[in-house]
Amino acid sequence: MFAGVASLRYELAIPLPKNQHESANVLVLSLLLVLFMTGVSAVIVLMAGHQIADHLGVPTLASHFWLLPVGIFFSGCYKVFSYWAVRNKAFSVIAKTRISQTFVTLAVQMMGFNLGGITLVLGQVAGQVVGMVRLTKTALMHSDALQWSWLGVWEAARRYKQFPIFSTWSGLFRTAGSQLPPVMFAALFNASAAGLYSLAHRVLALPMSMVGGAIGQVFFSNAAEAYREDRLAPLVARVHEILAKIAMPPVLMLIIAGPELFALVFGEQWRQAGDMARWMAPWLYFAFITSPLDNLFSILEKQRQGVVINGISLALRVLSIGAGAWYDDLMTAVILFAASSALCRAGLLLWIAVVTKNSASVILMATLKPVVFSMLSLLPITLAFSSQTTTITWWLLAATLSAVLLAGYYWPLVRNVYAQ
Repeated sequence: MFAGVASLRYELAIPLPKNQHESANVLVLSLLLVLFMTGVSAVIVLMAGHQIADHLGVPTLASHFWLLPVGIFFSGCYKVFSYWAVRNKAFSVIAKTRISQTFVTLAVQMMGFNLGGITLVLGQVAGQVVGMVRLTKTALMHSDALQWSWLGVWEAARRYKQFPIFSTWSGLFRTAGSQLPPVMFAALFNASAAGLYSLAHRVLALPMSMVGGAIGQVFFSNAAEAYREDRLAPLVARVHEILAKIAMPPVLMLIIAGPELFALVFGEQWRQAGDMARWMAPWLYFAFITSPLDNLFSILEKQRQGVVINGISLALRVLSIGAGAWYDDLMTAVILFAASSALCRAGLLLWIAVVTKNSASVILMATLKPVVFSMLSLLPITLAFSSQTTTITWWLLAATLSAVLLAGYYWPLVRNVYAQ
């Protein structure tokens, strides 16, 4: 959580300036803040690490607290240099870096599994180190990154002061909104409830976050340029249309047969996680199509509205889980949580349409068309799920036919996106 705001969110401003010189000043400002935050965390760990560990009831972890400033430094620097890469449209470098990070993280965690849970942290830190080193090399290859001045850094801090004032809180609210639910489910219900929710959320969120994150970086770079050239509205409409087409088939599949799919893949004991995924699917759909567009808060410099929206979303999520706990019903908590989250994300989509001057009809049609095509593509497998006497042969035929229809659905989309 703290690594995410190590530069006080100034890194979000790196793609925004018109010229590279001003952007380089924001880059240096962000790195200086990461260094400062690292120093502050190191002092806290050295002076009060054991007391903090005792207060949290985990005294054995005190000896590992040195990883906190190390993690903040490398994670913070990685985020800063990744936004410099976004500005310079070095998306292939970012993709290769992520692959290297994943490989190193898994390798460290597998080699050190005998060390216990600390290996998970070591793996994450190692992955951040590899990512930061690679992106740093890429940045230093551009002489523009070295064209900065102390006066320019000071001016950048003043020019983009709304980022630490508002975007930092938005980031904290967003992080809390994603990390608090499993903790609350464990505290208000039991560990089993938290496990069911975590599995359902991970299955839905992980692939969407990977695809959405990549699209979001490309969108941020292009949208900053489009805003300066007064052509942001058609870009937002096009990106929303692409995201809706990508997300709709898997979302509808989970709504139709979430419990059956989870029972088939993970075992019958995880069927309830499939029930949760069914209710969470609409929320994850709206999250997927709006997360890449979240960068508009920075591009349009409307961070104040971002704080309000993310604050309301966090409050509604907490209240929804609390209401479910009041009724002592896990599924009620999940349904209320998913509904409130979907409502907030739908509201965000409406806000995006308004501020970018896109009509509601354009957004609505971009949503309804994928619904129709996705339902037609999934019709064979849906009929197979609804039938009580389906044979293996019919299952294979239905799955094959739906797969062929989905391939025909996605192929033009992939071809058009690649061509652009």
